[in-house]
Amino acid sequence: HRYDLLNRMLSFGRDTAWRKRLAKHMPGSAPCKVLDLATGTADVLLSLERRGKLVHGVGADLSAGMLHFGQEKVRRCGLEKTMQLMQTDAMHLGLAGDTFDAVTISFGIRNVAEVPLGLREMHRILKPGGRALVLEFSLPGNPLFRAIYLFYFRHVLPVVGGLISGDDYAYRYLNKTVETFPYGEEFCALMRDAGFNAVKAHPLTMGIATLYVGDK
Repeated sequence: HRYDLLNRMLSFGRDTAWRKRLAKHMPGSAPCKVLDLATGTADVLLSLERRGKLVHGVGADLSAGMLHFGQEKVRRCGLEKTMQLMQTDAMHLGLAGDTFDAVTISFGIRNVAEVPLGLREMHRILKPGGRALVLEFSLPGNPLFRAIYLFYFRHVLPVVGGLISGDDYAYRYLNKTVETFPYGEEFCALMRDAGFNAVKAHPLTMGIATLYVGDK
């Protein structure tokens, strides 16, 4: 119930700016049919709808609890006919191929058990000419900023996140997965191996996060 609050607090509001950047990289000029994986509380779909980038959205997540809060947000916005949320596995979506104009996943790809399989599934459900947008944490390149960032990530964020959420393990897990997950060119190579073309990495906020874009 405090997930959205913590996202705003712990990122100093940058998570909102990062979603705006994602919206700017949506394919074409017309609103899209979008599948958002690891949708959580549906922030990405709601952000795209507010910016006129969404004609229809499907949000998928493994967590029924997260989807409950996401569905409440969709209902409050009166968007039940525009957005549907479903509980499913990103590696086995159970959706028809060549269906969506865009597929997005924000801060969730590192939690997919088999990342190459998840990326191939993203490629499968996209229409030809469709686009995948992967927003994920990464590590800053500047040595001084990286040291400051890692101190915050390892020692401050887990304490604050644990106190407010009541789940300190989740925020210790966060920094461990981010520090070991492939980023930059290494992740671009995974997308190309899954079949994506014109893959590009766009570092955000001095490399704290990266937006990866690839086309089918």
